Amino acid sequence: MGGFTIFLIIVAVLIFSIIGIYNSLIAKRNQVANIASSVDTQLKKRYDLIPNLVTTLKAYLTHEREVLTKISTLRSEAMNTTNNTQKFALNAELSRTLGSLKIAVENYPELKANENVLHLQATLSEVEEQISAARRAYNGAVMVYNNACEMFPTNLIASFFHFKKSEFFAADESEKQAPNLSEMLK
Repeated sequence: MGGFTIFLIIVAVLIFSIIGIYNSLIAKRNQVANIASSVDTQLKKRYDLIPNLVTTLKAYLTHEREVLTKISTLRSEAMNTTNNTQKFALNAELSRTLGSLKIAVENYPELKANENVLHLQATLSEVEEQISAARRAYNGAVMVYNNACEMFPTNLIASFFHFKKSEFFAADESEKQAPNLSEMLK
């Protein structure tokens, strides 16, 4: 074998390696986007449940109108945002506010016996669990993708082709703390 043949083999191996790394980065980025869509699907389920819950509870909860209004406002803002950081923050706030509403419902015996309210609460709890699972899957995919963008040698290809790291769906500080029940019941 001549020197030129060896040179061509080395160049071919490098080109195929670059193509393989590039395709791997594309697959990881697409997986993040796919799982982000499933998070959005779960969030939409929650957004669709909220008007039914608010309408059902309005008749009973006279002192918690402020909470119901806040839930409606947060839902609207979260549905209309395209910025992931803002969407994550709004949904975290929505989760906290829905949690405080669940505690407020406990103070109304007639609500605890209402089948429609019980069904809506059970459905909302199920959706919240699905959102939590989708967040975990999303964060796992983001970790794999971000690692590929930062680790050698894929980081060279990632930076050359302008692959950007994705944001994690992180809990904000208020989600990490236990809720203050006395504050919620005021």
